Amino acid sequence: MSLAGRVVRSGLCGGLFALAVAGTGARAAEYSLTTVADNLDSPWSVVQLPDTGFLVTQRGGQLLRVAPDGAVTRLGGVPETYVAGQGGFFDIVLHPQFETNRLVYLSYAHGTPQANGTAVARARLGEDALEEVEQILLLEPLKDTPQHYGGRMLFLPDGTLLLTTGEGFDYRDAAQDLHSELGKTLRIDADGGVPDGNPFGDGASERIWTYGHRNPQGLALDEDTRVVYLHEHGPRGGDELNVIVPGNNYGWPAITYGVDYSGAQISPFTAAEGMQQPLTYWVPSIAPSGMAWYGGERFPQWRGDLFVGALVDRDVKRIDLEDGLVAGEESLFSELDARIRDVRAGRDGYLYLLTDGPQGKLVRVGPAVP
Repeated sequence: MSLAGRVVRSGLCGGLFALAVAGTGARAAEYSLTTVADNLDSPWSVVQLPDTGFLVTQRGGQLLRVAPDGAVTRLGGVPETYVAGQGGFFDIVLHPQFETNRLVYLSYAHGTPQANGTAVARARLGEDALEEVEQILLLEPLKDTPQHYGGRMLFLPDGTLLLTTGEGFDYRDAAQDLHSELGKTLRIDADGGVPDGNPFGDGASERIWTYGHRNPQGLALDEDTRVVYLHEHGPRGGDELNVIVPGNNYGWPAITYGVDYSGAQISPFTAAEGMQQPLTYWVPSIAPSGMAWYGGERFPQWRGDLFVGALVDRDVKRIDLEDGLVAGEESLFSELDARIRDVRAGRDGYLYLLTDGPQGKLVRVGPAVP
């Protein structure tokens, strides 16, 4: 049974155990939760290092190194960021050849109240600081709102980098404008250049990969099929999970399953020719955050599934994928009683979660302790 295009909400579970409750093909798994580090100040993103330590961004403009034993140190040399509204530090990812070149990529809000936008910096990770920091992308045009930055990054198998951008809240129509990089996914080379194969030219931004997005904050690559998944915030309802394909239009604001915060209608349409339908969507909104595709061995029941953080629901949604379609959804980790800001699949086969807020935590999800 496919649940594509339907509202999917499932029950909650507590303790150390998770029970699958939604859709055929849903698979139960027992797990344990371990706090790796706490007292993090509004953490936004986490990435695991080869030594099984971590880098964590804090929205206020700090970059932390978390050692495998949980010890936390603050790194210097970070780029200056615009901290206001939803602005600050966002995502951090490692170059595919990080073990030899030590390159990391950081997305963040850059600029002033009158002119700000999503930026990407590349740097070399030193012992105590970022080195050789270089801004390789700044969204065009800049905006005067401190909302809807997107900011999620993903390296593709060909070594190019995807970046999501929001439409700035007050500039929703820009998501349909190919001359604007607001409300898009962009694709660049690892040095910031424009790679071959991007779908648009002739006056459009050559960095655009897909368009018609509102505020996408989740990107994940299925390492088996090479399919790229993206999720984005709707307004009041209408959060979406999509498969992104270069050149596609994902509809915002011409089509949507949500309404404005005032209750006013944004569009009378939920579908239109030439605009993509989501794999699934959520009404009411779950406020999706980070997203991970799981391919590890510690949870064979979960292999091939997506994990979506939910700020409003204070849990993680396991999206059971079968043959590229959504077969069910399971609500996990609600016993943390916390807004989930990021979800990552570690190179060690564990899942890692960041909880939101001034007392945020980095939490490891492992098999249940006997």
